[in-house]
Amino acid sequence: MSGGGKRAGDDTGPNTGPNMGPDAGTDTGNTGETGVGPVVSSAHLAASAMPELSEMEFAQTMANNAFQRWKTRCMAAAGAPGMTPLEVQVLHLVHHRARAKTLAEICLVLNMEDTHVVNYALRKLAERALIVTGRHGKEKTVSATAEGAALCARYAEVREALLVRGAKASGLDPAEISRLAALMRALSGTYDQAARSAATL
Repeated sequence: MSGGGKRAGDDTGPNTGPNMGPDAGTDTGNTGETGVGPVVSSAHLAASAMPELSEMEFAQTMANNAFQRWKTRCMAAAGAPGMTPLEVQVLHLVHHRARAKTLAEICLVLNMEDTHVVNYALRKLAERALIVTGRHGKEKTVSATAEGAALCARYAEVREALLVRGAKASGLDPAEISRLAALMRALSGTYDQAARSAATL
């Protein structure tokens, strides 16, 4: 190989390659002049043409786990302990704009294919008297009860006091958060397309 050639894996940019050892995923510093690789949990996946994607995946995993934990604890503080993260999410979605929702609509908004999982969450919410079923033509619908709406309001109060105030105090830029949300929505479409392609292999 000539002196100007590249070895396999060398085209992954300055943030990957030999700098990512067994400690990858534990460093919290920025990449750059230090020579430390991106913060990832799977160096073998980061050794690609876009290591930044692996960095985002690790960050998203950490954020999602923290978000799931927060939802259950916030709901417990609001007066409803023992609810799963999905039950909390579904209750908020059902209460959204005070409009009845179908199972198909809920799954579409949450981008979930396992309808039985969502259906089980709805059943648990109904057992708590937080939602009630109805009909729209031939379709079954669900709506939040007065108790469910009140619980969502208490959740919002706890969220405002603990999460929102903390985020504002930390100096997070609302515009940057909105931009990140838009980027994540765009990336979800990329992952969906890749998943469909993988299903054909």
